[in-house]
Amino acid sequence: MSEPRPSDRHDASESDDTFAEIVDEATQRDPDLAVIEAGSRTLRTASGPVPGDEVPARPADPEVDKALRAVEQELAGRWGETKLEPSVARIAALMDVLGEPQRAYPSIHITGTNGKTSTARMIEALLGAFDLRTGRYTSPHVQSITERISLDGSPMDPERFIETYQDIKPYVEMVDAQQPYRLSFFEVLTGMAYAAFADAPVDVAVVEVGMGGSWDATNVIDASVAVVTPISLDHTDRLGTTPAEIAGEKAGVIKQDATVILAQQPVDAAQVMLKKAVEVDATVAREGMEFGIVSREIAVGGQLLTLRGLGGEYEEIFLPLYGAHQAHNAAVALSAVEAFFGIGAEQPGSLDHDTIRRAFASVRSPGRLEVVRSSPTVVLDAAHNPAGAHATADGLSEAFGFSRLIGVVGASDDKDVRGLLEAFEPIFAEVVITQNSTARAMNADALAAVAVEVFGGDRVQVEPRLDDALEAAITLAEEENEYAGAGVLVTGSVITVGEARLLLGRH
Repeated sequence: MSEPRPSDRHDASESDDTFAEIVDEATQRDPDLAVIEAGSRTLRTASGPVPGDEVPARPADPEVDKALRAVEQELAGRWGETKLEPSVARIAALMDVLGEPQRAYPSIHITGTNGKTSTARMIEALLGAFDLRTGRYTSPHVQSITERISLDGSPMDPERFIETYQDIKPYVEMVDAQQPYRLSFFEVLTGMAYAAFADAPVDVAVVEVGMGGSWDATNVIDASVAVVTPISLDHTDRLGTTPAEIAGEKAGVIKQDATVILAQQPVDAAQVMLKKAVEVDATVAREGMEFGIVSREIAVGGQLLTLRGLGGEYEEIFLPLYGAHQAHNAAVALSAVEAFFGIGAEQPGSLDHDTIRRAFASVRSPGRLEVVRSSPTVVLDAAHNPAGAHATADGLSEAFGFSRLIGVVGASDDKDVRGLLEAFEPIFAEVVITQNSTARAMNADALAAVAVEVFGGDRVQVEPRLDDALEAAITLAEEENEYAGAGVLVTGSVITVGEARLLLGRH
């Protein structure tokens, strides 16, 4: 592994004491695939970049950009994220030859169906506000592959990403030669993340599963806190056809004597999780019981919350994200951080309220009800299954009040597209069907055939190119003066949202 940068070095003799001091201070105070490139048309009136945007552009240095593209190409030559051989044997072998880097720091492990990335970002912000150095591993990315590995709240810079890949590449090739199947794209990235976190070094890692739980590549950590966001039907061909079956797979992240932060779940899924917790002597905190939302009201640019955590109530929390689902994610994130610090178990009291407020106020979640343009307003949301689409539709209706809403939908071929479209049917005046640039994209004509059944032919327009689809939707939103409050929602896939984000000038 490469040597830590001078600014990154920690005195090993002091690290344990320093960490203990931070925990004590926090708990004793009195009452926050590669860069997607698609399309060539310049959309009129595209807004500029958002201050503090957490989605990086291509490297400005041509040599660095060339090197990053080479890494992306090598990774793309491996099994993609949707091709799986359910096993942790390969990633465990890689961890072994790397010296078990994933055991160099405590971790919080996040599974569930929807809300994982937003919850991970909130947990990261909260931990960082208490002066802990964080590593965050999430997937998929919106625009840049480097988003997946975050250090101290920022995506890993391209140079360090390239260096980390080159560091572990010989060990990856060694494992490839010993296994029946080569390490996959996701497994190599997971190995990079765990190695980068140890090399930094971080005080705590926040890790989102890729899919499932027990055989997910991330599941070579022994997290002291396991977070389960809402479970619904997705990846049913791999995880199961009922919430209970899917929960059985996702329960694999719950380790011996851990604390489980359980978001609101279908009854059968909750039963599976609780049974697993009993088997491994884990402590369970349930949303609506041990923690939850006390109050919530719409505010300019987001919402104002009062949350009940494991250590009491936290009032006047401004969350700059839209939708009730994000408020629930915030309650889960807060309780996960309390559990990490021992609040509600070993430690009495609550975390510092002002620090919590500052942390939540800093949270951003690109591609999640994200406004990227005005006149008309264009919103991006990465909903890709029916449960996520319903949450997005509710959040959009609550926060924006559009008089006329045009949808732009491009979905992946392996998703429940009918359920997705049905969730949006009540709020879309018209829908423009399109497709993104990846091989996983559902053909626009095939998706349109389903859309016609859901919306009727007079409400459906087909534009296979995403840039044309965006142009068409903006034109539809603007075409009648009486619809001054018209808007556009781009949705259906993280990839579609990422491509739209680039086309609309967000980079």
